[in-house]
Amino acid sequence: MEYLPEVFKEFQKKYPDITKAHDALGDRCYQWGPLDKKMLRLIKVGISIGFNSEGAVRSHARRALQEGITPDELRHATLMGLTTVGFPQMIAAMKWVEEVIEKGQ
Repeated sequence: MEYLPEVFKEFQKKYPDITKAHDALGDRCYQWGPLDKKMLRLIKVGISIGFNSEGAVRSHARRALQEGITPDELRHATLMGLTTVGFPQMIAAMKWVEEVIEKGQ
């Protein structure tokens, strides 16, 4: 079962049409090109790290593990942020990723 934050569940309930449109656009983006699911998920992890979004990093890390990406692959993707977003941002993301890995979610 996928974890969803309460704020997101409330948004879904209050704005179902917008949620549906957003989901459809996301699906189209995923399906558009030649990248495989694994690469797409790791890109989403990287974008989340770049935005320093704890919720997004945790969400995409959970999904990555559910989709069969290994903890070491997830760690490697997170480490790649070091020279682009900097040590503080990468180390914060690594903490969030490690917590997700430890929980096994």
